[in-house]
Amino acid sequence: MNSTISTVLFHSSTEPVPTQCSSAEERAARESATIELLERREASTDEFERQELLEAVIELNIEIARGIARRFRGRGAEAEDLEQVAYLGLVKAAHHYRLDADTPFIGFAIPTIRGEVKRYFRDCAWTVRIPRRLQEMQGTIAAKLPVLEQQLNREPTPAEIAEHLGVEAGEVEQAMAAKGCFNVLSLDRPSDVDADLTLADVVADENDRSVDQLETVDMLQPVLEDLGPRERRILHLRFIEGWTQSEIGKDIGVSQMQVSRVLRRILDELRDKLSPMPAVA
Repeated sequence: MNSTISTVLFHSSTEPVPTQCSSAEERAARESATIELLERREASTDEFERQELLEAVIELNIEIARGIARRFRGRGAEAEDLEQVAYLGLVKAAHHYRLDADTPFIGFAIPTIRGEVKRYFRDCAWTVRIPRRLQEMQGTIAAKLPVLEQQLNREPTPAEIAEHLGVEAGEVEQAMAAKGCFNVLSLDRPSDVDADLTLADVVADENDRSVDQLETVDMLQPVLEDLGPRERRILHLRFIEGWTQSEIGKDIGVSQMQVSRVLRRILDELRDKLSPMPAVA
């Protein structure tokens, strides 16, 4: 790496720009360094230097791609394959980001990477081979599911299915996730906030770019700071940990209905505060 790029990637001779960012200051430093690298690339007429600068941008932001890849694990694809697809999305984001856009690089990179991973599942994931033990478990679940649904008068949870079959709940979750019919954080599952909406509708609607940015911690940070500890915990338990409203209610000592109302209010407030944000190109 030449001295020009090294200068950008270091605040000083001893302080590197972090690729794993745990604070707002570190994320801001990464964003600033990314933009400077891209500006230098745009100004350069040397193809070798332009490629080197692009690779530096990718290296600096690689943890964003890895983090998104981790969110899609447990759906039947290999972790290594997910990382490669996410990496490709990051490369595309670095290539196509416009410096004259009002959106930060991370605001463009996250939906670009996530879109690449979603396309992989849509177009390629059908070729993934599911282990035989999971295939057999899927068959057993499919045979017993109607009986349990009739007994409970609702769809049984993985824990209830596991108890009925005499197996570990984790085995049931793996089998159902591999089949694509269940995932704790699936964007296609019905949202507890509104039975007519999916979680994708509430949190990451492809047609609502401001809500799509809910995944971008950097952009949400100022908004979340305005929430109280209880509201932040409810959001974390619901959308990060995947808890049900009933589980959250028991944890914080309120009813499921109260949790539903709080969630609706929080999401409405987040939408209002995010609405002035520029759309991702």
